Amino acid sequence: MLAHRGLVTPDAGRHGIAENSFAAVAAAHAAGAAYVESDCHRTSDGAIVLFHDESLERITGDARLVADVTARELETLMEGRGGLITLVQALDAFPGVRFNLDVKAADAAEPVGRLIAPHASRVLVTSFSDVRRRAALDAAAAAGAGIRPATSAGTRTILDVVAAVSLRSRRLAARALSGIDALQIPERHGRLRLLSPRLLDVAHAFGVEVHVWTVNDVDRMLELVAMGVDGVVTDRSDLALRALGVAP
Repeated sequence: MLAHRGLVTPDAGRHGIAENSFAAVAAAHAAGAAYVESDCHRTSDGAIVLFHDESLERITGDARLVADVTARELETLMEGRGGLITLVQALDAFPGVRFNLDVKAADAAEPVGRLIAPHASRVLVTSFSDVRRRAALDAAAAAGAGIRPATSAGTRTILDVVAAVSLRSRRLAARALSGIDALQIPERHGRLRLLSPRLLDVAHAFGVEVHVWTVNDVDRMLELVAMGVDGVVTDRSDLALRALGVAP
């Protein structure tokens, strides 16, 4: 179970707590989540912050971009919303948590890789862009990471895997899945069904996990686990952990 952008319960939301805030990550940790899914952007002064959108507007009401404000300015904007959390703070404050990090901006890839290098054993790097995730992995290696961080396929690679599964081509599947540790996918993308028993079988044959996002219905979570899915990304990690019988 991966806590999607931390954990914001309905009650916390009514009190103004925002996703990807320090309070949201702390709440996921307190609920017993071992894995937190989050997103990385770079501020104008070079800080890597956990923030999903390119714009600040949805979360703070400020129309500027993350890239146009300093970390100090963003910290002020996040006061009362659970508090800003940088990647450095997340890794230092929650040493027992494994982070699934989506690199959202091209200029964030290198610093993300550099910062996660000492924590490579507990970080999975992903991005919709295979170019960005590879850049982060290369930066981690250049910064002296003892091992390569785990990584999840970008959009292009996922489509290649789905095509290989459809064509029943082991050769194409092997090529698409080379260097990949996880496929993180929704069940469907428009009319295209991504998750299937055949995809699970192919991924598992090559030692690749399959994580499905974003699932908030507890019954569906349990069905996916029974189906053989390795991970479920959810906004309600508290409910998921309770349903799976692993809540603290």
